[in-house]
Amino acid sequence: MKSLIRLGLAIVGITGLLYLSSLFIERSQGAAGADTLNIFNWGDYIDPELLEQFEEETGYRLVYETFDSNESMYTKVQQGGTAYDLTIPSEYMIERMIEEDLVLPMDHSKIEGLENIDPEFLDLSFDPNNQYSIPYFWGTLGIVYNDKMVNEDEISSWSDLWDPRFREDILFIDGAREVIGIGLQTQGYSLNSKNDEELQASFDLLKGLAPNAKALVADEIKMYMIQEEAPVAVTFSGEAADMMWENESLHYILPKEGSNLWFDNMVIPKTSQNVEAAYAFINFMLRPEVAAQNADYIGYSTPNEAAMALLPEETTEDEQFYPSEETIERLEVYEDLGPIYIEKYNDLFLEFKMLR
Repeated sequence: MKSLIRLGLAIVGITGLLYLSSLFIERSQGAAGADTLNIFNWGDYIDPELLEQFEEETGYRLVYETFDSNESMYTKVQQGGTAYDLTIPSEYMIERMIEEDLVLPMDHSKIEGLENIDPEFLDLSFDPNNQYSIPYFWGTLGIVYNDKMVNEDEISSWSDLWDPRFREDILFIDGAREVIGIGLQTQGYSLNSKNDEELQASFDLLKGLAPNAKALVADEIKMYMIQEEAPVAVTFSGEAADMMWENESLHYILPKEGSNLWFDNMVIPKTSQNVEAAYAFINFMLRPEVAAQNADYIGYSTPNEAAMALLPEETTEDEQFYPSEETIERLEVYEDLGPIYIEKYNDLFLEFKMLR
């Protein structure tokens, strides 16, 4: 039965990829106009069926492009070569884009369904009163391990990743904040440290971790872990949920030292040529049944309280993906570091990659 379910999911996935591919082709043709909505989103971050449903319901034609990091998204939006109508950055990047006047203020009179969002995910420090952004997903960064290769009691913290038995065996998400953050939190420092001595000490520690890195990857990390090509990976909670669905030997933990708590919100770039279509999409995604379907498909945690009531209890009560308040207190949100320290983090990360 499980093999049939997986086959069905594979067919759905292929159909979705074909649909998304058609949207990419439209992008290359330079689509624009009053009936077109240009979306710039993370890879594999929406149920393709919902994109089709939105087009059918509204009559808007979607042009869909993906990015693999906040920084690459920021660069394209800042350059302004493409007039994206909606994009979905993370909290620290939203903060930066607001400061640099790259996004439009939200007209709350045009937003329907904001009352569905859990108040805990509104009015956060990176965007007080949600003047510029609307919640989409949230989650954590943690460790996935395969119980065929690693015992449960062998991995509970970031420091366990330095174990020599994991030489050339750990997959890391390809991100500067994430990797440098492991070094910082292992020593009890903030993920947002601007202390040069702390950063250097963390990098010195990470030098000993580099030999354990098998690869630094993005979306491919799911396939590698499902196929059991590595015993351990550092990745995001939604990616972990997808892996665990496909392979029952995989488990997700939040390190005892703490980790990253992140928020991805929808924003309207200042260069948007179809603001009304952007609001239509925001309102569509705020609908409980739509948000629930998207969360079920993607695996990340939804901030939509009304949608949670539509999800299975085994999902919403799973503390790996909806952590308790006690666990959340050990998590830290990324802040915008400013250009000087962004460059320092990136430089240290590049040095780490060169050590492998």
